[in-house]
Amino acid sequence: MTKKLLFTIFTILSTIAYSQNISLSEKAKVSILTCGTGPESYAMYGHTGIRIQDSTKGIDVVYNYGAFDFRTPNFIGKFIKGDLQYFVTNGSFIDFYYNYQAENREIMEQELQLNPTQINRLFQQLNHSVYSDERFYTYKFIDRNCTTMVVDKINGILGKEYIKSNTSNQSYREILYPYMTDFYMKLGIQLIFGAKVDEPATRLFLPYEFKEAISYTKVNGNAIEKSNKRILEVSKPEVPFNWMNSIYSLIAILLALVLANKKWIQISYFVFAGILGLFFALVGLYSLHEEVLWNYNILLFNPLLLVFAWYLKKGIKERIVLSGQIILAMLLLYLAYMTTKIHLEIVWPFIALHFYWIAKIVLQIKKSKLASG
Repeated sequence: MTKKLLFTIFTILSTIAYSQNISLSEKAKVSILTCGTGPESYAMYGHTGIRIQDSTKGIDVVYNYGAFDFRTPNFIGKFIKGDLQYFVTNGSFIDFYYNYQAENREIMEQELQLNPTQINRLFQQLNHSVYSDERFYTYKFIDRNCTTMVVDKINGILGKEYIKSNTSNQSYREILYPYMTDFYMKLGIQLIFGAKVDEPATRLFLPYEFKEAISYTKVNGNAIEKSNKRILEVSKPEVPFNWMNSIYSLIAILLALVLANKKWIQISYFVFAGILGLFFALVGLYSLHEEVLWNYNILLFNPLLLVFAWYLKKGIKERIVLSGQIILAMLLLYLAYMTTKIHLEIVWPFIALHFYWIAKIVLQIKKSKLASG
C-alpha cells in the first residue's frame, strides 16, 4: 500500500513544469491510478496515485502520498511507535510507469468526471502539498495512508464525501486477510492486530477497494468514473505451494514439540509464549497505532504463562494447578470469542497445543494427589 521510491523529489521540486503557478487548460484531465500488489510488505496491498495530464501544457505527472525514507533516524522505532513521517511526491508518469513495469505490478487507470475548475483546484492543492511543509504527514495504517489521503483530497474537491466505503458489512480484518499470502507474515500480523481491525470497515483505506468505490460512485446522479482501463498488464508467474510456508509446517513444528515430551521444551515454549503476550500487552502503551490496542490475543499468548513456567520449573504443584486453571479459563474465553473471527483458521494449532499441554499437566498433578491421597 505504501511506496519506498522517492521519485527524485529534490530534482522535481525545482522543475517549472509542475509549479503551483501554472494553470491547466480546458483539455486537462485527472485520473486515479491503482497499482498492483507486490511481495514486499510495503507493497502487499497495492498503491494509489493521482495522475494529472494536460497535453496543451505538456504536463503528465503522478502524485503519490506513500513515500517514506529508509534513512530516517530510528526508522524501525518510529514505524512501530506510529510517528514515522510519510510525504507526498510528484514525478513524471513515464517514470512511474517504468517503475511498476520493472516491479511487474499492474496499473489500472480511472479518469474522473471533473470540470476544469475542479481539476485546476486539485492541481494547485497537490502542488502546494508537494512544495510546502504539508507534504509530510504521520502515517496511520487504516486512517492515513496513500489511499485515504487521495480519497480525502478528491472528496474535498467534490465538496462532499461522495466516494466512501460500501463494505461496512465486513471488518477491516476481513478485508485485509486475503491480501496476506505469506503464511507466517499473515500469522504475525493477525496476532499483533487488536480489536480496532474487527470494527466495521467504514473507511476506504485500500487501493483496490477505492478503485471499486469509484466505479459505483455518483455525484448528483452522474457517474464520477469517466473511463476505466488497464494501462499496464503484467503476467504473474504461478507460485507453487510452499509446504514450509504454510499452516502444515506450523502444525508439524508444534506436533514435534508434543512428541518430544520433554519438560524443558514445555517450559521454554511457555516462556516464549508469555514474553510474546507481554509484548502484545505493552506495545499498545508505546505505539500510537490504534490497530495494536486492546489485543485480545493475549488470552492465547498469555503473560501468565511466564508464571506457569516458573512454577512448573520449581515443581510447586498447588501453584501449577491454580495458574493452569486460570490460563485454561482465559483460553476458553478466547476460543469462544474467536468463533466469529476469520483468523481462527490459522491460530487454532496454538489453541490446541495450549489446551493439551496445560490441561494434561494440571490433570496429572490432580491424579497424583488423588493416588497419594
